[in-house]
Amino acid sequence: MLIRPATMADIPALRALEQQADTAAHWAEREYAALFAPEAPRRLALVTTEDAELLGFAVARRDPEEWEIENVVVAPQHRRCGIGSGLVRQLIYAAQESGARAILLEVRESNLAARQLYERLGFAEAGRRPAYYHSPTEDALLLRFSPEKV
Repeated sequence: MLIRPATMADIPALRALEQQADTAAHWAEREYAALFAPEAPRRLALVTTEDAELLGFAVARRDPEEWEIENVVVAPQHRRCGIGSGLVRQLIYAAQESGARAILLEVRESNLAARQLYERLGFAEAGRRPAYYHSPTEDALLLRFSPEKV
């Protein structure tokens, strides 16, 4: 498996993979294209591939002090194989290298697999947004990671 930066050519595969994941942030094609636009907020998009097949991806918004993980998606047939943790670890490493002081994310309260992944990697609950998600309505847990902990 290879983790590499995403490119514009990956957008169709990113969208197809995202549609397979109920818990993913569902973005329009223009939002994926904006990942690569020079005027867009700074982001890092990573993909995991094997034999030219996209197995997963992660997107984080990069600010000097604080990063925010916006989306992590792994193909259903490749979950629990270390792909999600590998992608998040790469984002943590990049945030550390950039000097960021925190990494934030939101996760559905019911998304136990993601919550366990983030907890294993050192994220801790930092707050809650009641009824943040819709279809179904659900709270978002705010998680925080401090890169200097590692």
